[in-house]
Amino acid sequence: MVYGYNRISTSQQHLERGEKSIKDFCLSRNYDLKNIYQDKISGKNFSRPRYTVLKEDVLRDGDILIVPELDRLGRNKAAIVDELKYFKENNIRVIFLDIPTTAVDTTSLSDELSKLLIDTVNSILIELCAVQAESEYTRSKKRQAEGILAKKERGEWQDYGRPRAMSLSEFAKQYSRVLSKEIRPFQLMKELNLTSPTYYRYVKQLTATNEESIMREEYDFSDGQKNPHRLD
Repeated sequence: MVYGYNRISTSQQHLERGEKSIKDFCLSRNYDLKNIYQDKISGKNFSRPRYTVLKEDVLRDGDILIVPELDRLGRNKAAIVDELKYFKENNIRVIFLDIPTTAVDTTSLSDELSKLLIDTVNSILIELCAVQAESEYTRSKKRQAEGILAKKERGEWQDYGRPRAMSLSEFAKQYSRVLSKEIRPFQLMKELNLTSPTYYRYVKQLTATNEESIMREEYDFSDGQKNPHRLD
């Protein structure tokens, strides 16, 4: 049986490209492709729902697994080696379309030296590609961390991650009903569809903002003198 596996890790990537390459390859080789299993998840480890089903429940002795690129299988060199060792021990042939020599069926070669040569080349190329895949993943995570730090230093941290559920000013309007004891906190959480951590994060930010406003009223920040216009 012939199966395909494809993976992407971000919403900016698309499964269609890898899926098409698998189908085109099978068509060119007259392979009867049974199914393509696909995940939308990071390649840092192999705890993936569709991959787990494919490996543990579908693939059997003598099957062929086609992967569009080695880094679609994974991004961790040691883990990739372990997975390939498992497939080899269970007589499951793996073809990486970005490593053409893996598409050579060594079982059809009568020359043992040729088989050994192809297997050696495949091992070297897979090793190199696995190192590259892990290196790219490490660099990507490093760039991401540096970008987050730069945003924090520029005071743009609020732009990172998920968008706010609502503006702080809008929350303040709704929160005034809690302060006036019109409704209870859990009721407002339900109305605004906020989790408890998010709700109290807004409260904390609002409290900090109000305290800063009071400080600004009490002191003239230009010379540090108390504001003479404030009535105590």
